[in-house]
Amino acid sequence: MGRGRGKVEVRRIDNSVSRQVTFSKRRRGLAKKARELAVLCDADVAMLVFSDKGRLHDFAAHGSMERILDRYERYLLCEGGDVMEDHPEEMQGNMSYDHIKLRSRIEALQKSQRNLMGEQLESLTFREVQQLEDQIDSALRNIRSRK
Repeated sequence: MGRGRGKVEVRRIDNSVSRQVTFSKRRRGLAKKARELAVLCDADVAMLVFSDKGRLHDFAAHGSMERILDRYERYLLCEGGDVMEDHPEEMQGNMSYDHIKLRSRIEALQKSQRNLMGEQLESLTFREVQQLEDQIDSALRNIRSRK
């Protein structure tokens, strides 16, 4: 006979205190599972969690988040096909990894610029729209202070 609590309806918790307690407990549980997966299976595991207040909580197996993120980025660029589909001749040549990273960064900055100009907003999350609004407000304050 199991001792579980039964099925829990998965939906947003309205009470902010209960939501924060649940976030904290489940985040710790998720980190514990990530750590176990890394140790038991010798896997590279990284976990990034942003709270509703925007606070970052992270975990990286063997303590190297940068190494895992670099590996993930290389996987996306090479295996994901983005660069290979757009520029196969460059991938076959000796295109340096730094060049690929810079191209990816440029694309991200161009997307951000388009968002700041009011374009391609439909793909943004509510939080990203809020951050964009904060950026625009901050820029307006800077411009007004210069005048």
